[in-house]
Parts: sequence; structure tokens; C-alpha cells
Amino acid sequence: MLSGLIAFAIASLLVSMIPGPTTVVILRQSVRAGRSAGVATVLGNETGWLVWCLTAAFGLSALLLASEIAFDIMRIVGAIVLVWFGAKMLWQARRKAQGDPPEDLAASSPGRPSLWSCYRSGLLTNLANPKAGVFALSFLPQFVPEGAPALPMLLLLAVASALIDLAWYLGIVRLVGAAERFFKRPVVRRYLEYMSGTLLIGLAVRLALTSKP
Repeated sequence: MLSGLIAFAIASLLVSMIPGPTTVVILRQSVRAGRSAGVATVLGNETGWLVWCLTAAFGLSALLLASEIAFDIMRIVGAIVLVWFGAKMLWQARRKAQGDPPEDLAASSPGRPSLWSCYRSGLLTNLANPKAGVFALSFLPQFVPEGAPALPMLLLLAVASALIDLAWYLGIVRLVGAAERFFKRPVVRRYLEYMSGTLLIGLAVRLALTSKP
């Protein structure tokens, strides 16, 4: 059982390290509004991942595998959410290109996102991806030891996976905070907005074109 849990921890960490919409949103919020905003975004993302893991544990994610209509609905809604976030980032970059306010004014700007909005963006980015639910359903059961009670073990793995994911993304937020002076440069922030928005829209198109696994 111990070797199985170690394998699960390593696999979960490797999965967390794969770049995707979550990484883009966490990086962007960390650079835009600081470490607290990055942490709030991470917590929102982990809430979403935990929801997918728990639905997988209770078998609800099986609906996405069994029903092409359900998967397509989630896929299109998810793509729309990602396009919305990407478009907002491109709009922010365009506004910055027209003239950046001084940093002290920018820090107190009413346009600065609240912690709740950062949490919500992390949550929605994760929940908008039906492939996360399908992945959780296929990933978690592989590590349930033979003879162990399935539901309690799946719930334990779900929480452990979320904690591993949390540790990885908090590390990213910390690294961004360590390089705060570099990321505070207006040119760097503007190009990060352009890059983040473009990547999210590209990922949205990819999601929209994805067929049911």
C-alpha cells in the first residue's frame, strides 16, 4: 500500500506540473495583483479540482464518459469561459499599451482584482474543463489498493491529490513573488497579459475541438 501511495504522489505531482489554463491564470493573477491574489487563485483552483475528484469518487463524472451530449455541453461552456478570461486579459493589455499609470497609483487602482474575484477565476477555470472530471475518474481508481474499501480510499486520494496540487502551485506563486521587481515592469506585465490572453483563447479553441474520450 505504501509503494502505491508513493507512486500516486509522484504521478499527481507530474500531472500538476503539466502547463494548462490553470497555470496561465495563476501566473497572471500573481503578477497582476501580488502573492495574496495568487494564493487566492490557487485555492479556487484546488476547490475546483477537489470538486472534480469528489464527483469522480461518487461516480458522477462517469456521466461525462457515458453521455456525449453532457460532455459536449460542458466542453462548449468551458471553452466560452476560457475565451472570456482570455479576452479580458487582451483588453487589459490593450489598455496598458495606451498608457500605464504610475505603480503606486496602479496598486491602489479600483481595477485591482479582489481576492474573491481571484478565487473565483481559479475555481471557474478548473470547473470549466470537463477533461479534468474525466481524468479524475480514470486516474484515481488506479491507485485504490486491492481489497481496500473503494469510496473511503477514493476520498482520501482526492484530498491527497488536491494537497499535492496546492503545494506545486503555491511554489509557483512564491517564485513569482521572488521575482516581483522584474514582473512589476510595465512592459513585462503588458506582454504577460498578451501572452496569457492568447494562450487561454488557444486552449479554449483546443477544448472546443476536443471529442469525447
